Amino acid sequence: MLKPSLQLKLGQQLTMTPQLQQAIRLLQLPALELQAHIRELLETNVMLEPEEAEGTGTFEALVTAAVPAPPKERTESTVEVLDESWDARGAGPAETAWNGEEDERQQEFADEGGQSLQDHLLWQLELVGLAPREHAVARAIVDAVSDDGYLTESLQDIAQTLRPELECSAAEVAGVLSTVQSLDPPGIGARSVSECIELQLQQLDPTTPGHALALQIARQHLERVAGRELSLLRRELRATEEELASALALVRACHPRPGATVSAGNAEYVVPDVFVRRTEHGWGVELNSATLPRVRLNQGYASLIGRNASHASMRAQLQEARWLLKSLEIRHETLMKVARSIVERQTAFLEHGEEHMRPMILKDIAEAVAMHESTISRVTSGKYMHTPRGVFELRYFFSSQVEGADGSGTSSTAIRAKIRKLVKEEDAEAPLSDGRIAELLSAAGIPVARRTVAKYREAMGIAASSERRRAGHSAM
Repeated sequence: MLKPSLQLKLGQQLTMTPQLQQAIRLLQLPALELQAHIRELLETNVMLEPEEAEGTGTFEALVTAAVPAPPKERTESTVEVLDESWDARGAGPAETAWNGEEDERQQEFADEGGQSLQDHLLWQLELVGLAPREHAVARAIVDAVSDDGYLTESLQDIAQTLRPELECSAAEVAGVLSTVQSLDPPGIGARSVSECIELQLQQLDPTTPGHALALQIARQHLERVAGRELSLLRRELRATEEELASALALVRACHPRPGATVSAGNAEYVVPDVFVRRTEHGWGVELNSATLPRVRLNQGYASLIGRNASHASMRAQLQEARWLLKSLEIRHETLMKVARSIVERQTAFLEHGEEHMRPMILKDIAEAVAMHESTISRVTSGKYMHTPRGVFELRYFFSSQVEGADGSGTSSTAIRAKIRKLVKEEDAEAPLSDGRIAELLSAAGIPVARRTVAKYREAMGIAASSERRRAGHSAM
């Protein structure tokens, strides 16, 4: 018979403390989101205050310094940390992301040039001078135009949407549609690809060489063009090679998605978190001081807190502020360690380009900085590095490995770069097949299967050898 009993056991358990949760969250936040998060905390926690700025910003100076110096012969490459005392140096007004001057500056230089396709068309309708009835029909047509510029509803359905305010027929909608189709961009409001290209061709001078033949192709023979059945197309049209080439040049110059030429989105900017530049000792790594949070403890409020029970909420805010400052310090140190370790392993890429990218996985960096792979994954997500070869996300430097014949590994990024180089240097009349590219790479000590070459080629948007050969003959 079972009896209840008490037992005492000792054990260890990993617990996510609030401090650890905050440190992990700050670690994975990109620079702009981190600044927004700090700005919110400054508004809710009286124990935090923005650090007073002194001096001038250093962003432009850092960008200038990132230009590569003339190559020098070196026996070894070292990576040094430039200006690691981030918490001791003040930032200028241009670097403080949450002061009033910066907010005004962001609003002043905000990109407001983007507009939707519908706004672009409605603005033009105001200038056409339509009658109120026709203007109402035209607005309904514009509402039915997709982002690609095509009319997605039938004329009868558009007429139906205007009822009961306006009674009109499909024929009346068709009459107004011709006005909408005359707007910019050319080809807008088409109901098919054929009509879209025909509308664009109709805006050309009729005396343009190949114009009449191009209209005939757009109306009846686009499938032949898509299938590259040029010989059959020439026989059906009874045209010479020169006439067909002129007509096809006009057809191919048309935009199949005219609405895509009108962008509705504002420009997006990438702010690098780390700068990498060459120094006299090798390569230097420096955090972008413009993205570092400039916040400190408000000593005035902190000194007023006593042991009175009424100060419990103030003490909680003080503890929260101290945790935040410690978490920011951890974030800074971790980002610097990871960036420095990446640069140490990818020095060949910085000096010679993509073809010399070394294979690298999260585990390699995790072992180098004595951290868990999940931490490396968080710190490399959404963080960018400014190098003499461009701005790259930290994740860009990680790639799988292909074992070489001599036992060494080659990065998949390097293989893509080699494939791109081979295709660029190939003979236009005899383009390299996937099998031939695989043979050339194997001869260079990189055994790659033909299907792997095809996968990389398609991922880079490079056409197959047969299509490249046809394109080369068409251009001739």
